[in-house]
Amino acid sequence: MFLERLSSVSDRIEGALAVSLVAADGIPIESVSAAPDLDLESVAAELVNLARSIAKEQRELSVGDLRQFTVAGDRLTFVLSRVASQFWLLAALAPGASLGRARFELKRAELLFEDELD
Repeated sequence: MFLERLSSVSDRIEGALAVSLVAADGIPIESVSAAPDLDLESVAAELVNLARSIAKEQRELSVGDLRQFTVAGDRLTFVLSRVASQFWLLAALAPGASLGRARFELKRAELLFEDELD
């Protein structure tokens, strides 16, 4: 069920290498990937851990909840977007991928997953 939706999201993002539904503990529940050498489990665990740290700081600063953040490197860009209260969508993007489109599609995908995950 999630695999079909993740595949649909990935197909709408030009340059997407992988899209994953990740639990709050950082463990991917389901993933689609065009990059078999990409260690999505490690990436998801590290980025969700980073998201928890950022969220804690945002609460202390009273600026609201963390909804989405991006980590851009030389070879890959990652976008982590909250879905429901205990899940994240993670997209791994190739260089030159449309970051704006990825952010839009992940936000749009929240609606697809939210009802089933809350």
